Amino acid sequence: MILKAFPADVRFDGCSLITGFHGIGATGYWTVKHLINILKPKREVIFDSDLISPISSTYMGRLVTPYEVFRRDLLAILKVEAPPYKDSEVEFFRAIGEWVIQSGFKEVALVGGLDSSLRYDNSTYRIAYTSKYKPKNDLLKAKVLEDDHIIVGPVAILLNYFEARDFPAFAILAYASTERMDPRATAEAVKVLSRYYGFEADVSTLIKGAEIIESELQKAQTKSIKPGESIYT
Repeated sequence: MILKAFPADVRFDGCSLITGFHGIGATGYWTVKHLINILKPKREVIFDSDLISPISSTYMGRLVTPYEVFRRDLLAILKVEAPPYKDSEVEFFRAIGEWVIQSGFKEVALVGGLDSSLRYDNSTYRIAYTSKYKPKNDLLKAKVLEDDHIIVGPVAILLNYFEARDFPAFAILAYASTERMDPRATAEAVKVLSRYYGFEADVSTLIKGAEIIESELQKAQTKSIKPGESIYT
């Protein structure tokens, strides 16, 4: 069983879907978690699959399964707690993509991290999108990912599948640290999505988390400098 949705007959006609995954800076994963926390959507679908890791947890007294879809009005969010089994990623996310198309969604917004060492200006993100998607709202002026920069993982699998299926989808790729979780990148992605879809999004906790991490890194760096050494070369 590659993928089965419970209940099987839920429709999302006219809805937009947001999702993100573990990757650079954990940007996509934490964007989804933050949006669920602030928007308080209702859980609509649980996925089951032979390719999903056998894990579960609890949150505020409710069981949390690895793959769940939430909805508030015309906005839906796919939460991914763990990757599928190794070597099954392409097959599994193609099945997710087909479920999205068959369920009546009008577009998909994917969120990922982009190696911050590639940044050469003061922008905070890049976008990539399928031929069927036409940028609008804030994304009309957004910078497109430069030629020959490679997208990998579930975001790439879904973009490729939606391109082949002539379905509108776009990716927000926020510049993030490749070495740690990056709440600042998550905050940027959340702000872009909130402007695009027109909802309120408080990112103060994300910014505070970023400041704490950055402060601790600065302290660690300072301690690593031996007495008498200059920090300049």
